[in-house]
Amino acid sequence: MTTHPIDQLTLTTVAVDAYTLSIHLDGDLDYDSAGALPAAVDAALAAHPACRDLRLDCGRLGDCDSMGLSELLAVHRRTDAAGVRLHLDDRPRTLERLLELTGVEEFLTADPAAAGVDAADRSDERDDTAQRQDRRPSAGPPNG
Repeated sequence: MTTHPIDQLTLTTVAVDAYTLSIHLDGDLDYDSAGALPAAVDAALAAHPACRDLRLDCGRLGDCDSMGLSELLAVHRRTDAAGVRLHLDDRPRTLERLLELTGVEEFLTADPAAAGVDAADRSDERDDTAQRQDRRPSAGPPNG
């Protein structure tokens, strides 16, 4: 277990099992704590390379402003790049509201493996469309 106190935010990292990490957020995720969460995630993922699920326990989260949301998006970029699924557990109503207003809830908690499958599906669809377009009869030369 690792604890990182940052002014008004305390981050405690716990290895739940070989594949799951939990980071408990206690306090405000805002401008004053900018950078603390992504740095803690980087350290946790480096220390546990087999991690497949990162759970952010938001049960004791206070305020979350636009900078806090930016930190959550930075965490998502890191977990997505590592092939780790991000979970936002025990979200307070204020965080729920922020995620709803900004439309990022589903994005933040999407399975990175599913995103790869979706991207492959879209690529296949583009290939099929291109093949159909190649088979269209030519209209002939333009009229003069």
